[in-house]
Amino acid sequence: MGIHHLGLATHDMEATVDFYEDVLGMPAVVCEMIEPATGGAIRHAFFDAGDGALVAFMECNEVKGVAADFDPGINRGLGIKGGMYHFAFQSADATELEKKRDELREKGVDVTDVVDHGWCKSIYFPDPNGLQLEYCCLTVELGAEHVRGRTSDAWASWKRR
Repeated sequence: MGIHHLGLATHDMEATVDFYEDVLGMPAVVCEMIEPATGGAIRHAFFDAGDGALVAFMECNEVKGVAADFDPGINRGLGIKGGMYHFAFQSADATELEKKRDELREKGVDVTDVVDHGWCKSIYFPDPNGLQLEYCCLTVELGAEHVRGRTSDAWASWKRR
């Protein structure tokens, strides 16, 4: 049926709530406090990403077994440059994608120009937790021709792996 939610981490729930609600326009729909039996507290917030999908963040405070200084940005903690791990939100079309880019820039977000991948277009930007985010729109209708029938050496090499 699709993805229900992505579960991510933060060290600063206030900055995360401000960014996802005020900058991205994703309202918080559930906010809860979890109190583990081993002590500490976890603040948990779910944001409406559209079409029933949610993005959730947990902020662990003095929870046994959770290091206070872990890196919620994923890529940095793994020693990977750029956005190998990233999260993409859907944009309706190229016009809406450009509007989102302009809106984010007006709000002070460091966002890329529109990148044309041939089959889709994207913009990329970080959230306050160091996560790489993307808005993306399709520019063609996807189908079997996008995964079969490729004749390039690079495609043939990829398929053999």
